[in-house]
Amino acid sequence: MESIIQGTTILIDKPLHWSSFQAVNKLKWAIMKRYHLKKFKIGHAGTLDPLATGLLILCTGKHTKQIPFIQDAPKTYTGTITLGATTPSYDLETKINATFPTTHITPELIEEIRLQFIGELTQAPPLFSAIKKDGKRLYELARKGEITEISPRNITIHSLNLVPYTEKELSFEVHCSKGTYIRSLAHDIGKALGSGAYLSSLRRTHIGVHSVENALSPDTFVQLFINTENEINTTI
Repeated sequence: MESIIQGTTILIDKPLHWSSFQAVNKLKWAIMKRYHLKKFKIGHAGTLDPLATGLLILCTGKHTKQIPFIQDAPKTYTGTITLGATTPSYDLETKINATFPTTHITPELIEEIRLQFIGELTQAPPLFSAIKKDGKRLYELARKGEITEISPRNITIHSLNLVPYTEKELSFEVHCSKGTYIRSLAHDIGKALGSGAYLSSLRRTHIGVHSVENALSPDTFVQLFINTENEINTTI
């Protein structure tokens, strides 16, 4: 297991309701306990919200130097968008604050809107995000009800599939650049459809060429590779 201490890159499938910090800590403390370490260098290459699941890349030791390069890679997400309502956080973290009709939405309108969201775009991050403004996280200001203006950012949507899933749900797959907020994308699609929308599920499936199909849950990883002497086969 010298490689995990000296430096390796691990693919984790983050469970629902876990924070990225929890996933990192699960491995960190298991490794430190198993190998009697007083300190251990480990970090993740791109956070996932607690309400999202999927690929989280962890780097240890010398491999933590690769984190900025991994973060720059394009990413692929799948999930569902619920139409006919909005929430302040653009997802299920907060309660519905407005409802809208959806009877006007047709497959033709969905396709028309889908095409509008492919290519180079400007996007405003959600108020409920970890971006800092004046030294405070935006979600801290949002929870206090303080109105904050956020400068839009340049992003690229390389591909976007939108498919009706139920009467008021769209399933999607999006391949996008670094810095893209899928919650904002869902909100903006709902606004363009004239129906409102929020992100109701999200899973990250790829970061660059790396797939969640090759990842393990934090608990499984610890069981297989920390509590035993098995060779790690989830490294990049």
